[in-house]
Amino acid sequence: MTRKDRIAARFGAAQGYEQAARVQHVVARELACRIAARHAPGDMPPARILEIGCGTGFLTRELRRLFPTAHITATDIAPAMLERVARRMANDDRLSLHRMDAEAPDVEGPFDLICSSMAMQWFPHRARTLRMLGNLLAPGGQMALSTLCLSSFRQWRDAYARAGVVCPMPDYPTIEQLQAEWPACGAGMWHDAETVDTPATPLAFVQELRAIGATHTDYAPATGGQLRRVLAAAGTDGPFTVSYQVGYGLFRRAAWPGVFVTGTDTDVGKTVTSATLVRAWDAAYWKPLQSGTDDAPSDSMGVRQLTGLDPARLYPPAATFGASLSPEDAAHAAHTRIDPAMIALPRHAASDGPLVVEGAGGVFVPIAENYLMIDLMARLALPVVLVARSQLGTINHTLLSLAALRARGLHVAGVILNGPPEPYGRSAIERHGRVRILAEFPTITPMGPDAVAQLAARLPAWEQVARDAP
Repeated sequence: MTRKDRIAARFGAAQGYEQAARVQHVVARELACRIAARHAPGDMPPARILEIGCGTGFLTRELRRLFPTAHITATDIAPAMLERVARRMANDDRLSLHRMDAEAPDVEGPFDLICSSMAMQWFPHRARTLRMLGNLLAPGGQMALSTLCLSSFRQWRDAYARAGVVCPMPDYPTIEQLQAEWPACGAGMWHDAETVDTPATPLAFVQELRAIGATHTDYAPATGGQLRRVLAAAGTDGPFTVSYQVGYGLFRRAAWPGVFVTGTDTDVGKTVTSATLVRAWDAAYWKPLQSGTDDAPSDSMGVRQLTGLDPARLYPPAATFGASLSPEDAAHAAHTRIDPAMIALPRHAASDGPLVVEGAGGVFVPIAENYLMIDLMARLALPVVLVARSQLGTINHTLLSLAALRARGLHVAGVILNGPPEPYGRSAIERHGRVRILAEFPTITPMGPDAVAQLAARLPAWEQVARDAP
């Protein structure tokens, strides 16, 4: 049985959870209050909510009270917990229950709100998990979390120390550690607050921990004799209290930190277009997946040469391959594979201007098994700039790409046409594609920094493009 299976089994067997989980109930209400405080009366309520580690539904019920029209996907690693939520909220047709390990999320984003109360302390890989969850947020979406912090259970730890027994409780993180682990796609803040519980006796405290399934699997428990010494030490200072130092984190993903540049096919001019957007908008640049470096310089190097971009604003690819193939096949040729979950927006501050993200090939280029470029675009949730040729055939290719993007719920910021002006093709794309043509780029030779500057003058300002995003 794996560690995750042991956790799921222990929580699933916690029949007395609702009665014994007093602190969990208090923390869920407090987290809900903090979520509500972030939503002004005129704000749009979240349409899609993802809850991690719902337990028996303390926070789930608070979320339903706050957001009666939202669709809530409540997840937990223990099927028995989900069954209890189903019984308590049996008539809620906007609630979906899903068994899920938060460290391997298998739900489709984006979500307007992702929240979790008192589950995060069970994540052995917090930063990685937060990054993956942050990638499931819609632009402008929020993440709200509560977790145990350093100094939790200090009275109980002191009792172990007085008894001369090693305490089988984990070391919880500091607020500073949690703050450093926020994902790069937005900004947030952690605050801590102390909640004091008063169990009837030290023995009742131990029994309640067992009743809610909260005994830790990674540490050997005290023996019977050791526990009796600890209980005796805990009862020497009068009434027994236990402090829970709880961290509350509220995070917001940047609302349109940039654009994703894709094309109707390969060699359609995405890199020159990306360089032009960088020049026109004073933007940073990132190519998540780069292949073909055996045959030509990388696109990142090309953008730098065309724009003179500061290297600090030229973010390195998540993976680079030599073969001139799709990312999936280039990775296979290099005897490796791409893990899409590890591709995350770089830590880019909105004050540094927009970020131009350049894809590889077109929207259906394979990245990994059952994962295409459009899947990455949907996860990053940036508005899309579609690059197309202006010549004969562009109408069909462009309309097909637009239909695919919109079927995945992606906002298309506009189309850029490369090549000689073709007014009939442009008009057809605008009318049938219901899309804005951001610019038409004539062929300029030689292509260099001066040519990029000329093309950049044809583009609308970033502020206008961002303002037009929904």
